[in-house]
Amino acid sequence: MTTASLCLLPDRAIIRVSGDDAAHLLDGLVTNSLSRLEPTGAIHTGLLSPQGKILFDFFLITDPARASKGFFIDTARDTAMDLIKRLTFYKLRAKADFNDKSDTLSVAVAWGGPVEVPEGAVGYRDPRLAALGIRLIYPANAGARLPGHRTDLEAYEAHRISLGVPDAGADYALSDTFPHEAMYDQLKSVDFRKGCFIGQEVVSRMQHRGTARKRVVPIVAQVALRPGAAISAGEATIGTVCSVAGTSALALVRLDRANEAAAKGEPLLADGQPITLVKPEWADIDIQSGKPTLDR
Repeated sequence: MTTASLCLLPDRAIIRVSGDDAAHLLDGLVTNSLSRLEPTGAIHTGLLSPQGKILFDFFLITDPARASKGFFIDTARDTAMDLIKRLTFYKLRAKADFNDKSDTLSVAVAWGGPVEVPEGAVGYRDPRLAALGIRLIYPANAGARLPGHRTDLEAYEAHRISLGVPDAGADYALSDTFPHEAMYDQLKSVDFRKGCFIGQEVVSRMQHRGTARKRVVPIVAQVALRPGAAISAGEATIGTVCSVAGTSALALVRLDRANEAAAKGEPLLADGQPITLVKPEWADIDIQSGKPTLDR
C-alpha cells in the first residue's frame, strides 16, 4: 500500500466562525454557495472587492462540533487578521463571531495514498481538485503524531504545480485579480446560480460575456524556469512566470495574445527560452481564448 505524503503548512491560519447568523452572513458575502458544503463539508471560495477582484482566498469548512452553526476558515496566515476585520465590518448586527485560532490549530495536507484522519483533527478533501489531497486541521501540538511520509513544502508545491492549480499570492496577486483569472470558475470556487455576493455583478458579466483574457495556466519548457520571468510574444510582454517546479510552472498569461502569436507563428518565450502552454485536464476552457466551453 502506498503511504501518503504529508506536508505541514505553517503559512496557513485557522479562523473559527460561530453564531446563529454565521451561515446566512457568509453566504451573502463569498463567491461560493454554502449549500455546496454537503456532502464533503468544505468549499473553496473568496471574498471580493465591489469591483470584483479577490481580496481574500480561503477554504470554508463545517465545524463538526457545531453542526450548521460553526465553521472553520483555512486561509493565508499573513492576511488572516485582515480577513477577520473585513468580516467583522460586514456583520453589522448579525450574530456571528470570528476568532483567530492559529495558536491552537494548524494545517497540513496529505496526498498520494490513503489518509487516516487522527482523533481530534478535521480532515477534508481539497474541494478544488480531489487529486490535491486531504487537508487536515489539527491541534497545533500534535503535528509530530500525524500519519504519513513527511515531506517539505517544495514537494507539495511541485505536486500542486503538476496538477495546474493556482494558489493565491504565489500565482496571482490579491486585490488585483478577477476570479476567472485565478480559475475560480473552473475549480468550483464560484457559484453563478446563487444569490448576490460582493462583486457578483462584475464576475457574472465576465462569465456571460466571456471576457476573461488572462488566466493562470500551466507551462512547460526544456530548461528550468524562473519565477517572475516575463513571457513574451514577439516584442510584446503577455504574461509572467509564477510558481515553478523545474521545467514546469504556472503562469498568468494573456491567452488572447498567445493565440495571436500562434496565428503569426511567433514562439512564446520566457527568459529567451521557448515555452508551451498546457491545458489542465480538469479545465473546461479553450486554451487559445481562455473562454469556458461548459456553463458552470
